[in-house]
Amino acid sequence: MKAMSLREIASACAGDYYGSAWKLDEQVTSVVIDSRKAEKGCLFVPIKGARVDGHSFIPQVMENGALCTLTEQPLGEVPYSYIVVESCEKALKDLAEHYRKALDIKVVGITGSVGKTSTKEMIAAVLSQKYKVLKTAGNFNNEIGLPLTIFNIREEHEIAVLEMGINHFGEMGRLAKVARPDICVITNIGLCHLENLGDRDGVLKAKTEMFSYKQPNAKIVLNGDDDKLITVKEWDGYQPLYFGLSTDMDAYAEDIQSLSLRGTKCTLHLGEDTVSVLIPIPGHHMVYNALAGALIGHELGLTSAQIKAGIESLVPVSGRNNLIETEKFLIIDDCYNANPISTKASLDVLATADCRKVAILGDMFELGENEKQLHYEVGVYAAKKEVDVAICIGKLSEETAQGMSDARGTAIHFETKAEFFEKAETLLKKGDAILVKASHGMEFPEIVEKLKQMK
Repeated sequence: MKAMSLREIASACAGDYYGSAWKLDEQVTSVVIDSRKAEKGCLFVPIKGARVDGHSFIPQVMENGALCTLTEQPLGEVPYSYIVVESCEKALKDLAEHYRKALDIKVVGITGSVGKTSTKEMIAAVLSQKYKVLKTAGNFNNEIGLPLTIFNIREEHEIAVLEMGINHFGEMGRLAKVARPDICVITNIGLCHLENLGDRDGVLKAKTEMFSYKQPNAKIVLNGDDDKLITVKEWDGYQPLYFGLSTDMDAYAEDIQSLSLRGTKCTLHLGEDTVSVLIPIPGHHMVYNALAGALIGHELGLTSAQIKAGIESLVPVSGRNNLIETEKFLIIDDCYNANPISTKASLDVLATADCRKVAILGDMFELGENEKQLHYEVGVYAAKKEVDVAICIGKLSEETAQGMSDARGTAIHFETKAEFFEKAETLLKKGDAILVKASHGMEFPEIVEKLKQMK
């Protein structure tokens, strides 16, 4: 990150500085919340977690060379500098907002119910053909992770592609206030976080909070095939740009040809320009990701050749439609997270396999009062896609198994992963294509590792 003085930091987060006055003009070179990552010259921000309070690590961090620490309570007479703030979490966001405003960089902010990460990867792959790009790493897309990502922006970066995930009203506004996007992207409005957001109209309201903190002359880029997003005809005088499959979109695709699990060929239209591409990751939804990447690349001055090269250079992220070939199976590792829409999209991918198709499905969380019905509908959908066997794990997934069975499919239910592991050798066959999909809290990467080890 670009260096910031302690004086600047204290002012940005409305904190009270304690320590030697001559240190106020010394500069921090990084911001950390993990005491294990503390280094010489860093600023430590202690976060109170569910099990651990970062404040308990302050003495250790300062001994390891940190220049200063934030704290929510005075530390008394100590041999190091500290800044007292009302809330370390809020101070982290305030400081990141201050840092962002000082940067001469364009920010692409991405949100949506499904496909945020894969769209982020696609956009970054395209823009990297012309610009030096920083993108969100891992799941650093929340009110802690987003500020830390912004602190990783360095002088050489020209564009930051930032994923923004929420599950409550007001959260997107706080994220956007920090990120200040120049381009706002929404992938879709689906059935996720309904426990807090109520229904899809609530999801739309929460996601579009991003627009309230966009930069002047920012662009809004929306999936025009989404029935909720297409209702956003203008925002504060700005006309959105739409991508989709209809010819009246600003970017649209045609001549779509599935290559099964090898990906998809299609032709993208961008105004007067046409780009024929091979999207190397399977799934019809990847066409929409490619359209988003192509439209943003086009708006930011990339040539058709650069857009094509970016799309075709895309590589899968672990846990997200990642194909793993072993001696025994073809594993579709899509287990990072799940909701009804993303699970059905993954079943679409599995359905293209030309071998025995097995879906290992787990519980989907935060679906609200209709959670059982939504799990049941996924089971019905799996049968419709002619999945040979659905292995359903978890309490709610019993409904998925019932839906599969009622639709005349073959389903097996287990309460726990351990019960499944006991039967796995007899249920799975050499040559199977196996989809692994569940909400993050189900910890299904354990299943992927188990499958990789089976001989």
